[in-house]
Amino acid sequence: MATSFSPATHIRSSIFHKPNSSNTKTFLSIPFPLASSQRSFTSASHYVTLKLTPTFKPFQIRRTPFVKAATIEEIEAEKASIEKYVKNRMEKTIENIRSNFNSIRTGRSNPSMLDKIEVEYYGSPVSLKSIAQISTPDASSLLVQPYDKSSLKAIEKAIVSSDVGMTPNNDGEVIRLSIPLLTSDRRKEMSKIVAKQAEEGKVALRNIRRDALKSYEKLEKEKKLSEDNVKDLSSDLQKLTDEYIKKVETIYKQKEKELLTV
Repeated sequence: MATSFSPATHIRSSIFHKPNSSNTKTFLSIPFPLASSQRSFTSASHYVTLKLTPTFKPFQIRRTPFVKAATIEEIEAEKASIEKYVKNRMEKTIENIRSNFNSIRTGRSNPSMLDKIEVEYYGSPVSLKSIAQISTPDASSLLVQPYDKSSLKAIEKAIVSSDVGMTPNNDGEVIRLSIPLLTSDRRKEMSKIVAKQAEEGKVALRNIRRDALKSYEKLEKEKKLSEDNVKDLSSDLQKLTDEYIKKVETIYKQKEKELLTV
């Protein structure tokens, strides 16, 4: 029920000041939660109507995107994958260096001297060693015996077109190759070629290391590896690279010795 007031009574004093008990025993009290709201009054001759306007705004919920963190197992799997990839590439680099060194003749017969020769066989290029048996009857000659005698002409042509520097002797059954002796100047020239190939192999190994470091740095940016993790992995990677560079040095010195030995 609305509270009755005398028209002469001031609205503010009627609400906020306790009226005289002799005049009335009823006064308006405002509950605490409504005290913080905006208040407005509309008065008639004997009545006051209290209007409350809320000032608070509805809460807005901000949605944070859900990001799944990588598990320890996933991180270890990525590290193992990178390490395996690095080792495989480094092993292939060593194999390529050996193959290049073997193709360089040293004055002594070696079947691997013909590894890079490809023969046009039934319209397709194939490696010589896949269609013929290559052997060393002595220290200064090679013997090529094809599995299919009809390929003798094609094998002879491929050897002549190659850069092995040997003239094939085709007797209709097999092909014989005599290895000419290397002069001192030729040996020195071949030694320079081998040294260049060894240096190119080292550069290839360092490039593999660089690519692996980029992979580790990417994992660090993705918060999958800490800075200390990357430092440890970089140190291990450097040790692995040094190990393979030593392998290149060993292969190179061995080949150089063969070239310079008369």
